[in-house]
Amino acid sequence: MVSTLRDGRGATSSGQAGSTGDTTETVQLANGLSCSIPASSPLAKLLKSQRTWVGPTAKQRLGILRRAKSIAIVGASPNPARSSYFVGTYLLQSSDYRVYFVNPNADEILGQKAYPDLASLPEVPDIVDVFRKASDIPAVIDDVLAVGAKTIWVQLGIYNEEAARYGEEHGLTVVMDRCLKVEHARFHGGLHLLGFDTGVISSRKAIA
Repeated sequence: MVSTLRDGRGATSSGQAGSTGDTTETVQLANGLSCSIPASSPLAKLLKSQRTWVGPTAKQRLGILRRAKSIAIVGASPNPARSSYFVGTYLLQSSDYRVYFVNPNADEILGQKAYPDLASLPEVPDIVDVFRKASDIPAVIDDVLAVGAKTIWVQLGIYNEEAARYGEEHGLTVVMDRCLKVEHARFHGGLHLLGFDTGVISSRKAIA
């Protein structure tokens, strides 16, 4: 018996039952190579757990940030100890973006009005920056699609590969597991401003 399988990351594999009844899968790896292994083996489980989705390149991320005029922060917090507060502070002080905070449990964040959801914003944001746990990302993607936004940017430490592929399949540009503040500051030569070190020594001017 031969079967074709597609995992949650979009990698395709084919399987054939051996004499022992175990299914052998031919797994397509991220580097383009493939291998056949028993479907129930620890190696097969390990390979399936590894990330195969690749988001926009650094150059593409720069393009996303340069083209954007407005950013909505979903999961924004009024708590100064939260990373979303830190990112919001940076964007308000060090960028020209129109910044919107989305939190149904807050009235105001950083002196700005807080909105209960994306649909309540006065405009469709160019980027939706998300501070929510990984399991919430599919629902956020549905909200992003519903309002017509084109880019979802999921913050550093948050990763959901199936959600990333789902978003791309529905026409979204997806950035995941990257800090928007760090990326913006890195491209503009200002990571040192709020405590981040670029790790790059350069005499080149920041990107305008």
